[in-house]
Amino acid sequence: MGAGDDGYTLLFDVWVVANSTRAVLDEALRPSGVSAEEFALYSAVRRDGGITPTELASLMALPPTTVSSIVARLERRGHARRVPNPGDARSYRIQLTEAGMAAHGAAAELFAPVLARVESALDVGVAEAREGLAAIRDAVRAAAGRG
Repeated sequence: MGAGDDGYTLLFDVWVVANSTRAVLDEALRPSGVSAEEFALYSAVRRDGGITPTELASLMALPPTTVSSIVARLERRGHARRVPNPGDARSYRIQLTEAGMAAHGAAAELFAPVLARVESALDVGVAEAREGLAAIRDAVRAAAGRG
């Protein structure tokens, strides 16, 4: 069933990478008060200057209820706000506030050295590694019927 020489499967390996990544980032980001999951969400929201909850859930491969919970936490901190969605009056976009941008910036300073260490430790180029991860993501989505 696709097990490697060590008896583990590709999906087990992906799961271990995801958990290892979360653990190292949670530790590195702890002084900022932002978790790895929150940092990813802040980064996604910041990238395009705002995003709908549906777009965010799809991008991050999280259930909408989880995204809503995280966004509510950010709103309570004063780090995120809801603004009207010009493309759909029934929806809204999530944006970072100035405080949210500052919190993301502080966390990004802690994130950057971890990213640099991981990238320098790779035996393949960053682009090649990202292509492989994208292929796995797409295969998982296809297997789940969301491809």
